[in-house]
Parts: sequence; C-alpha cells; structure tokens
Amino acid sequence: MIYILVLFGSFFGICALLGVRVALRNRSVRKFVRSIRQRTDSVADPKVLVGETKIVKPKKNPRTSAIEMQQVRTLVRQAEKALAQDKTDDVERLLIQALTIDPLATDVRAELAKLYLTTNREAKAEAMYKELLRTTKDVSYHSNLGLAYYRQEKFEDACFAYQEALNLDSKNPERSAALGRACIAAHRFKEAAPLLEKASERLARDTTLMHLLAECYMQLGFNDRAEEVYRRIHKLQPYDEQVKEKLSSLTRV
Repeated sequence: MIYILVLFGSFFGICALLGVRVALRNRSVRKFVRSIRQRTDSVADPKVLVGETKIVKPKKNPRTSAIEMQQVRTLVRQAEKALAQDKTDDVERLLIQALTIDPLATDVRAELAKLYLTTNREAKAEAMYKELLRTTKDVSYHSNLGLAYYRQEKFEDACFAYQEALNLDSKNPERSAALGRACIAAHRFKEAAPLLEKASERLARDTTLMHLLAECYMQLGFNDRAEEVYRRIHKLQPYDEQVKEKLSSLTRV
C-alpha cells in the first residue's frame, strides 16, 4: 500500500513539474510574440517615428587615397592601350575595375559610356550618360545621349537631348544639324527647317545636310525653297543625276 502511495506521489510530482515548465515556456513564448507584435505595430503605425541613424563614413587616409588614384590612372592607361589594339572587352573590364576603386571618377565613367556608344550598346550608353548628367552638365554628354536615343529610335528624347547640347553650344553648327536631323526623324519638320538652314550656312559644302533641308521643305510644301536648295547642291555636284531629276520635277510643278 505504501509503495502504491509513493508511486502515485512521484507520478503527480512529475506531472506538476512538467506542467510548471510548460507554463513557463508558454509564458516566454507569449512574451516574445508580444514583443515582435509591438515592434511590428510601431513600424506600421505612421504616428510612431523611428529615429534615423547617421552613418559616418570614415575619412580616407591621404596616403590610401593617393594609392587608389595611382591605381585608377594605371588602369586607365592600360585601357587606352587596349583600345588602341581594338580589344574592347579588355577596355570595358579595365574601366569597370577602375570604377570599383573610385566609383565617382567622372572621366572613367565618361570613357565607359563612350565605349558603349561606339560599340553599339546604346541602352548602356544611355544609362551611363543619364547618370553622368545628374552631376555634370557637359555639352558632349548631352550630345552623346542624344545620339544614343537616336540610334534606339527614341526620336523625341533625342530632340530634347540635342536641344540641351545646342543651348550650351549655340554657335556650333553641328549642334544645329544634329537637332535638325532628330526633328525630321520625329516628323517635326517645321522645327527642323530653320535649324538645318542655319547649319547649312556654316557647313556650306555639306551636301548631305542640304539634301535633308530640301526634303524638309518639300514635306512642308515649300517647293520653291526646296528647288533653291537643290540648285545649291547642283553647283557643288553638277553630275548628280538624282539632283537633276529633283530639279526637273520641281520646275514642272
């Protein structure tokens, strides 16, 4: 009988001990869940403001900066040699390597953008020039961005980029010509005509430009002006049969 009582006593004691441990564990779990819920609610509640922690970048040692600059220069020189040998893959790799050392090196980023433009990777060139123009308003960046847009047949965007280039370099006839070509591609003939006329006055022997101008006048219905331009072309290229045909057709109108 005593053994039975001891056995039942031990059983109930073990059950009580397990019950206490389970209760404590559930309590700790509930406490953890409440803490997670409170943090989640504080983030979700727009009234609770979370303070921003400012990350202070450690200043570079001047000696370290000088070493990095020298590394970048070395990589750029290697890229120039690779470009002279037409090893464009090596050029790209070296320039990207230089940018991993100094991501803000504007001249290196510009060289990489130019590489993309000259190797028919216009989408990459577009992205690079747009990034460059966020910090540096350079006329060549606007012009090259315009060319990247033009090659992708984004003619309206090309007009905007070329206009920015012309605003910065208004006396350069090449800027007017580039904008005029983009306007023609965008079917903005009325805007293209004065730009091409202005450019052709300075680039008086550029017959390709004059052909564009003549076609632009014909699109606008200004046949007399188109005939005048074709006569200018005829003086420079008297044996051009196509120009003769254009003049003949215009005189019959």
